[in-house]
Amino acid sequence: MDITTALVSFSIAAALLTITPGLDTALVLRTSAVEGPRRAMLAGAGVVTGVLAWGVIAALGLGAVLAISEIAFRTLQLAGAAYLIWLGVGMLRAAIRPKPQGAATVNAPKTPNWFLRGVMTNLLNPKVGVFYMSLLPQFLPTAVPVVPFSVLLAGIHAAMGLVFFATITAATAPFHMALTRTRLPRILDGATGGVLIFFALRLLTDRRAA
Repeated sequence: MDITTALVSFSIAAALLTITPGLDTALVLRTSAVEGPRRAMLAGAGVVTGVLAWGVIAALGLGAVLAISEIAFRTLQLAGAAYLIWLGVGMLRAAIRPKPQGAATVNAPKTPNWFLRGVMTNLLNPKVGVFYMSLLPQFLPTAVPVVPFSVLLAGIHAAMGLVFFATITAATAPFHMALTRTRLPRILDGATGGVLIFFALRLLTDRRAA
């Protein structure tokens, strides 16, 4: 496989992976509808930062630990599930508890760091690490520097993700003001919280293929 073929083939695979609905998409969509486009893009930027980090980790060979060590995989799996449950429960609580009318601004809860949430959601998913360890080697031409080329591929994937998140954020931005004046944000919080907990339970019960 030459460099051009590798780049084109990986770009097609990365594009299909990017547009496939999943946890990252749900997180950005919910944040855009409820919190606004700026915070949604912070969450999206966090996700793609996690993608870049996994690409670097895989390129350096550290991700191989997840592929061969059941203990390392399971530890990250449990940490990721716990984090998703924590996020999901927080959203469910926000959906159940109505916002107090006339509450003082100074008493309002601190705004979450959505960039950090995006990063942690991606990094605490061991499947992403295993995926990168299995995917990247398939698109490495012979006689190329492994680390720089792997990081380049991860950068392509991250750039596609950022464009995709910007697109879905822009699509929901016109509805943000209208949505915040209805009960829909609480419905979205409840739905997204349920999705996060569902993904956490799937993560806990998932057994990677040998």
